[in-house]
Amino acid sequence: MSVSLSLTVNGKAARAEIDPRTLLVDFIRNHLALTGTHVGCDTGQCGACTVLIDGNAVKACTILAAQAEGSKVTTIEGLATDGALHPMQAAFKECHGLQCGFCTPGMVMSAIDLVQRHPNADEKTIRAELEGNLCRCTGYQNIVKAVAQAAAAMRR
Repeated sequence: MSVSLSLTVNGKAARAEIDPRTLLVDFIRNHLALTGTHVGCDTGQCGACTVLIDGNAVKACTILAAQAEGSKVTTIEGLATDGALHPMQAAFKECHGLQCGFCTPGMVMSAIDLVQRHPNADEKTIRAELEGNLCRCTGYQNIVKAVAQAAAAMRR
């Protein structure tokens, strides 16, 4: 048994016949070959699989692909415009808000959602809002710095 899926991913129409049990993260990685969305814990705890669905951060391992029917999904691969990094990506690079990079795509996606909801977030708010994204390499200081820098750039 399969279900029809139709959604927009990074501005492009995506249609497929999928097993109804397919998780969104698996659809993104295996059907669309967009491997920037990482699978970390498979339980929604680490945030490595975070994508934007209709502009809101969602952990893609926590929903079925069929639940995204008709939605606009943005992955880390869809952020750059004409080769220019999104302000959040640029800030993570400039502030060295990463080490191994495994958590970075999900962290960036969550941070974009955070800044959209809290454009003037202070350090305490940034740290609280990113609690659902785990990084095992950094002390989060440069991640917080990157989010604050990107927030300023995104307000312009």
